[in-house]
Amino acid sequence: MRRATAVRLIGAGLAVGAAFVLAPVGMTPKGCGDLSNGRLCIDGPIGGAGAFTIRYLRRPGDPGGAEVRLGYQRKDNRITAFPDWFGTARIHHGTAQLTGTLDTAPGECIRGVLLDAHERPYVTRWKCA
Repeated sequence: MRRATAVRLIGAGLAVGAAFVLAPVGMTPKGCGDLSNGRLCIDGPIGGAGAFTIRYLRRPGDPGGAEVRLGYQRKDNRITAFPDWFGTARIHHGTAQLTGTLDTAPGECIRGVLLDAHERPYVTRWKCA
């Protein structure tokens, strides 16, 4: 009897511990994507002309100084376009960002794109109007 109770208590403790380990720390903001070493975000107005900013925030402890290529990708109900680039930025104090002006249609979606020093692409979630 005692053994069965101990097994149930250990099982319940493991289940509760797993719930805390697997619980999300926080929601990823709209227009952002969490990467293994940071967060990539795009911010700007959809449905007209305006400034869009692509921002890469590196996690503390990662070395800085690397260059990354920052841009965006657009889609609507007919087509997903190839990425286009605002340019290249050096990571300084854990951040790299570039801003450019885009004219977007009301039905469009946009996401940020990062190309790292090894030419590996990373993207944010789609941000739609």
